[in-house]
Amino acid sequence: VRMLKLFGIIFFCGLLSPSQEVLSGLSCAVSPEAMKKVLSDAILQNGLLQQHMQGLVLPNIVSEGGLLNSPTSITSLRLVKTRLPKLSVALLSGIGLQVTIAAKLELSGNCLVGLLSELIDILVDVSITANIKCTNFESGTVQVVVEDCLCILGAVKIKLLSGLLSVSVNEIVLRQLTATLPGLLCPVLDIVVNLVNIQLLATLNLVTPVGTAGTVHYQLASIPFASSLSLRLDLDGTVKQVGGNIIPHDSSPCALPPLMDKLLVLGVHQNFLNAVLSLMVQIPPQTFSCTPEVVRAAAPVICAGEVGRDTPERGSACPLSIKLMLSGNPLILLEENKATIELSVLIQVFIKHLDGPNLNLLLLKAQRCTGRWPGSRHGDLRALASASAPDMLFAFLSCSTALFLESSDVGISNISILKPHCNSLLVETLLPLINGALHIGIPLPKVLGIALVRVAIQI
Repeated sequence: VRMLKLFGIIFFCGLLSPSQEVLSGLSCAVSPEAMKKVLSDAILQNGLLQQHMQGLVLPNIVSEGGLLNSPTSITSLRLVKTRLPKLSVALLSGIGLQVTIAAKLELSGNCLVGLLSELIDILVDVSITANIKCTNFESGTVQVVVEDCLCILGAVKIKLLSGLLSVSVNEIVLRQLTATLPGLLCPVLDIVVNLVNIQLLATLNLVTPVGTAGTVHYQLASIPFASSLSLRLDLDGTVKQVGGNIIPHDSSPCALPPLMDKLLVLGVHQNFLNAVLSLMVQIPPQTFSCTPEVVRAAAPVICAGEVGRDTPERGSACPLSIKLMLSGNPLILLEENKATIELSVLIQVFIKHLDGPNLNLLLLKAQRCTGRWPGSRHGDLRALASASAPDMLFAFLSCSTALFLESSDVGISNISILKPHCNSLLVETLLPLINGALHIGIPLPKVLGIALVRVAIQI
């Protein structure tokens, strides 16, 4: 299926009441125009219809003739080519899709008029209309059923080299084709639609890597639902770590905004985002020697401030070490027109003794280490959908924290002087690691083969 370049929306949804029936990490609404493009590419542009129609053999057509006409027999009549096919789609609320294919069919065979045998070419306009309904949903797959297939014939043009063909034979040909073509073309459409269903399901049921941290397994969460305005698809996203452990998330289907003039709306649930971010942001503890070269602005203040006055080796090489550890999983918080990623980080300042246990001078907690969505005036968090790959990319541009004292083995209680320098420490050391982990992006499925190009992001 070729990719469709479109204007679309990625919509972040959260704060919804959970559904008791369907768990869904992603919800999607596809417009009739997008469905027309998807099916036209799959059925017509890729030659699937031509491949299965070409070579169809039609029954012989026999006219016994009359007083003024010789007997006529048309044999070995087969479909040679499908010309100028066009496909249209209508959504049937609560049912599915109605697909109409209009084309000119080129038929060729042998014609015996009296004792004269020659080649005959027949060009017939045909319109095939059928309802396509999804049924038998199980484990991320659905079957499609083609119902109420109607085949209508239009103009018929018959060409003989001799031109010797009576009007009555022309009428017989039209009558015979009207009787036989629907029984040949409707089964072909059924085969083609089922093959396309397999292709399109492969875009909904797939396992995508998230760097080297794990995978996201997308699959259809429920049977597709058609309204008069869009086709709705809900997908489950199973987030799995390397080794097989699943990161659970309780995500209900999103309430999507109207399509308006968009071809696609993709809703990504807050809980699903949190699960994927937990997979991506797995930073091991970082330990630094307390030297200006390593922690730059923060370390000299820590060594020379209140902590430095409590250490016995002040004046020589600073004996302190600093350890940064993530505390808990990152969370994405959604509000109207605003999104933030919240992290908690433990900052431990300690003296490492070669012949004894470490002395914990300070254990600090930096809570609400946040980056903001760029839609707000003071936004610091960047997110976008990549045009070259179906990934949603995030990046921290800055960090804002609230600092709290967890414990101190030497009785330190005033940490106010350390807050700006701890912020600098996190920006200089931890932020690049987090952005490096986020750089791989959250892989999004190309729903029905539709590429996310020129995408608007809403919260």
